[in-house]
Amino acid sequence: MKKCKFAGLMVLTMLAGPALAACEIEVESNDAMKFNKSSIDVPQSCSQFVVKLKHVGKMPKTSMGHNWVLAKTADIQGVIKDGITAGLNNQYVKSGDARVIAHTKIIGGGESDTATVDVGKLKAGEGYTFICSFPGHSAIMKGTLQVK
Repeated sequence: MKKCKFAGLMVLTMLAGPALAACEIEVESNDAMKFNKSSIDVPQSCSQFVVKLKHVGKMPKTSMGHNWVLAKTADIQGVIKDGITAGLNNQYVKSGDARVIAHTKIIGGGESDTATVDVGKLKAGEGYTFICSFPGHSAIMKGTLQVK
């Protein structure tokens, strides 16, 4: 909290630091094809939510690459199928796919990337799923995201 004078009155204001921290998260991926998070809660008060994907493994992106892809749960199987066809050069995400809400690029060991989610486009109570769309990884590299 911080004291500020406004029109001769003392006003207490909250600093932005703690509020901003709730609008971002770090998700780790590894050489064992795992995310360290299986669910993410996004505060409805955030206008944007930032996901930093960090690959804590050692293998290169060509053999054990990971990304973080968010879509409505109902759309995820189509996103996975079309992503495989899109290939590594397109981050295993179909170009212009409107079903994809946000995604990172494919990263290898020691690398990281971020995705920014426009929270205004998400609905509380709607089902959202995040996955790694590298071929074969989505079977176990997945989780849920919800707005609260």
